[in-house]
Parts: sequence; C-alpha cells; structure tokens
Amino acid sequence: MRHVLAAASALALMAGGAYAKELNIYNWGNYTNPKLIEKFEAETGIKVTITDYDSNDTALAKVKAGGHGFDIVVPTHTYVPIWISEGLLAETRPDQMENFKNMDAKWVDVDWDPGRHYTVPWQWGTTGVVVNTKYYSGDINTSAIFLDPPEELRGKINVVPEMGDVMVMAIMYAGGEPCTDDKEVLKKVHETLLNAKQHWLGMDYGNLEKFAKEDLWAGVNWNGSTFRMRLQNEAIAYGYPKEGYPLWMDSVAVLKDANNMDEAKAFQNFVMDPENAALISEFARYANGISGSEAFMPEDMMTAPEIVIPEELKAAGKFNGTCAPETQALYTRIWTDLQK
Repeated sequence: MRHVLAAASALALMAGGAYAKELNIYNWGNYTNPKLIEKFEAETGIKVTITDYDSNDTALAKVKAGGHGFDIVVPTHTYVPIWISEGLLAETRPDQMENFKNMDAKWVDVDWDPGRHYTVPWQWGTTGVVVNTKYYSGDINTSAIFLDPPEELRGKINVVPEMGDVMVMAIMYAGGEPCTDDKEVLKKVHETLLNAKQHWLGMDYGNLEKFAKEDLWAGVNWNGSTFRMRLQNEAIAYGYPKEGYPLWMDSVAVLKDANNMDEAKAFQNFVMDPENAALISEFARYANGISGSEAFMPEDMMTAPEIVIPEELKAAGKFNGTCAPETQALYTRIWTDLQK
C-alpha cells in the first residue's frame, strides 16, 4: 500500500503539481468532510471527485445500470449483502490493510461483512425523530410524532424517504419485529402510514436548513443530522422512539469495476486512521467505529444527546438485517402506495 501512495505522490510532484492519479467517490450528500479529502489529496497526490446520492436505492440502481465511472460507494449495512450478492463489490480485504488494527473490535465480525473482506466503517448512528420543542413540549421518544402526530405538529412534519428506516420504525410501532412478514402487522403498518401521511408536509432529504429556520417542526431524521440542526437552533431535540428505532452503519466499499482500484484501497486504509476517522465525524456528527478517534473529535460529541443514547432507551435500538427478497417486496408495495 505504501509504495502505491509514494508513487502517486511522486508522479504528482513531477507533473508540477498536477494530479497523476484520481479517485471517484459516490457518497451520500453533505456527508463528506472537505478537510478529509484535502488531507488525502495532499498526502497521496490522488485527485478526488465526489458525486452525491440521496438514498441506498438510488446508489444501487445507478451502479447496476453501468457506465457510472465510480470507484467507491458507501452503502448502509442492510444493503451491503445485496451489493455483494449482485457481484458489484471488490473483495479488497481491509482486514489485511495496515490500519485495520484501529478498527473497534465490535465492528469487525459484523453480519453484513463477516471479518471485513469488503468494507470499512464510515459512520454509524440511529434513526429517530426530530422535534422543535418550541412548538411541542410533550414526549418526543415515540414514533407517534410522525405516525400519530400531535395537533401542534401537523402540517410541519417531514419524513426522510428512506424506506428501510421508515418501515422499521412503523413496524416496531405496530408491535412487530424488523423483517417481519406477518400480514396482520403489515396491514396495520400500511394503514398507519397512509393515515399519517395526510399530516406530513413532505418526504424529502437535505432539510437541515429548513429545520434550523423553523420551516419544519418535526419528523424522521438521523441523529448526526439532527445534531447539526441543534447547533443552529437550540430548540431542536432528538427523540429515540421507545417502541423501537433502527441502528445502522454506512461503510466504504470498492466497486468491482473501479477504474482506480489501488487508489480506492488506499482510501479504505486512510479512513481507518483515527485522526482521519475523527475528521469524518467532526463534519457529519456521527460515531465512526475506529478506536482512538475520540481523542481527535470535538468535545461536544462526547456528551451530545444525539450521540449518547439514554440508558433506558438503548434496548429499543436494533440493527436490522437484510430482509428476504419476498419480504422486501411486501415492504416495497406498501412504500409505493405511500409515494402516490
């Protein structure tokens, strides 16, 4: 790995500062710290281009269609087995890379990539509810915020259009378990979602500014994104639904048809360095899965209510697995109805 980086840097310098190598990253929007990329480029001589996507389904469809030109993608854990089974990922063996020693042991032998033969952690977190407490003072640790909305919040709710997260929250609210195929539970979920939607303002991504400026007052959101909202508006709070909420991890994977394979592997190794992992968290405000990174992170992340899950609500959070295709098809039918 080191000789790849050294050679890339040397070639860049020989070209009078022009980049001799490149890397094309396909990642979630507003999720990559520019400082991280600047550091990687400076240390390796590799020019990075980032293209954004807004959902796991969007990313998967784009890459499956071919002709994308990307080297790296950052899927959520439930999608990693799909990417692997579709033959879309390169088995880069992060477990044999120099910085693998820094990975927190609990993230090594994960269900979605046992032993880490394909992926390395990017960030992990929770999906819960966001509420502006200026407009609502009741209990926010419940999915009723968006599934049976209080009068005060109706018409000011946004639900992120990420099917996996929303379906899991609705299923657990209905008393079911993630990946259930129980028809009675799913019938209740279907009815609950359709009834609730009339009280939502929208189903959109990228709402940080809208919440900060109070155009939106409540909704489904991710913890780090809500943390960033609160830094702009102290009335914003994050709730952990007691009925159940998803835990998730996004990981850096290399595409099998990557044009810049060595550069992509170098990036995987790079983000497993504690200082670099801390840069990822500093920007998007999620935990990262790399031991020792805490020493380099902003102090406010150590006590932030969006990061530190209340003890009494920890058990309600679950990593759901990749659902069986026939079960996923049932969820897609419900989701399609919800989009109408």
